[in-house]
Amino acid sequence: MTLKLKKTLLAAAVALSATGAHAATELTVYTALEADQLKAYSKSFEQANPDVKIRWVRDSTGIITARLLAEKDNPQADAVLGLAATSLLVLKGQQMLQPYKPKGVEALSGQFVDKDETPSWIGMDAWVASICYNRIEAKKHDLPMPTSWKDLTKPVYQGHVVMPNPNSSGTGYLDVASWLQTFGEEEGWAFMDGLHQNIDRYTHSGSKPCKMAAAGETPIGISFAYRGAKLINQGAPIDLGFPSEGLGWDMEAAAIVKGTENLDAAQKLLDWSVTRDANVIYNDSYAVVAMPGVAKPVPNYPADIADRMIDNDFEWAAVNRERILKEWQQRYDGKSEAKK
Repeated sequence: MTLKLKKTLLAAAVALSATGAHAATELTVYTALEADQLKAYSKSFEQANPDVKIRWVRDSTGIITARLLAEKDNPQADAVLGLAATSLLVLKGQQMLQPYKPKGVEALSGQFVDKDETPSWIGMDAWVASICYNRIEAKKHDLPMPTSWKDLTKPVYQGHVVMPNPNSSGTGYLDVASWLQTFGEEEGWAFMDGLHQNIDRYTHSGSKPCKMAAAGETPIGISFAYRGAKLINQGAPIDLGFPSEGLGWDMEAAAIVKGTENLDAAQKLLDWSVTRDANVIYNDSYAVVAMPGVAKPVPNYPADIADRMIDNDFEWAAVNRERILKEWQQRYDGKSEAKK
C-alpha cells in the first residue's frame, strides 16, 4: 500500500468517525428532577442508546409545566422525563402528549401507567411529602417535633415554618392537593389558613425548605423525603417527620411531546424509562418505584412508607389544579419569596 493511499484511507476513516460522532440525535428533555440526579439518568440511557444524547432543560415543576403550556402551539421539547403525573394529566387534557406504549411496560405496576390502551404517560417513581426538622434550631425555640399536619397550626410554631409555593413547586401542589383530599375542601382550606399564620415564607422550590432546615435557616421545612434523607446522609442535624394523617405524594412520570421531530429517539427514552435498570436508578432516591420487586429500603425512610401514602386521586388533582392554585394565590401569596 502506497503512502498516498494510506493517507487517503486514514483521512476517510477520520471523516467517517467525525460524521458518526455528529450523527447522534440531540433529544431535548424537559424535567423537574433534582439537578444531582440528571447525570446518572443520562449515563444509563446514553449507554443503552449511544445514538441519542439528552439535552436537559430543568426547572421546578410549576415552571416547567407553565413553559410547556406556553409552548403548546410551538413545542420546544421532544419529551418530558421526571415531571409530576398531575402536570402530565393537564398536558394530556390539552392534547399535547403523543401516546406511546413502551416496550416492556407490562412489567410496571398498573397505578404507574396511564389507563388508556395506548398510554400518554408512564410513571417512574413516587415522591412523598415529609417534614424536615432541625433538632438544634428547634431546641433553641423550644419547638417539639410535629407528629401531625395539624400540629403545625399551633401558636408555638409561629414564624418557624417554611413550605413550597404550589404555583411553582410540584411538592407544594402535592401538599395542598393532599390536604384538600385528606381533610375535605372546607376543612382543608381552614387548615391552610391556620398554617399560613405560622409560615415564615413560601419558596419556589420543593427541596429548598429542607435545605434551609439543614442549614439552620429555619427549624421546620415542609419538603419531600428524598431531599431530607440525602441531607441526613450528608450529616445535617435534621430528622424526617411523617405526619399521622397520611402523606401526600405524586408520581414522577415520562411522556413524549406531540409534534416532536425526534419521535424515534423520544420513543427510545420511554422504552428506557420502563426498564429494570432505570427503576434501579430511581430506587437510589425513592423508596417506591414503578416496577414491582425492584425497590429496596432507602436509608432514613420508614419501612412502611408506602402504607402511609394517601389514596391520591390524580385525576381530581389535575382537573382542579387551576382552580386550587388561583385560590391559594389569592389567600397566601403575600408571604412568597420574590421570584429571581
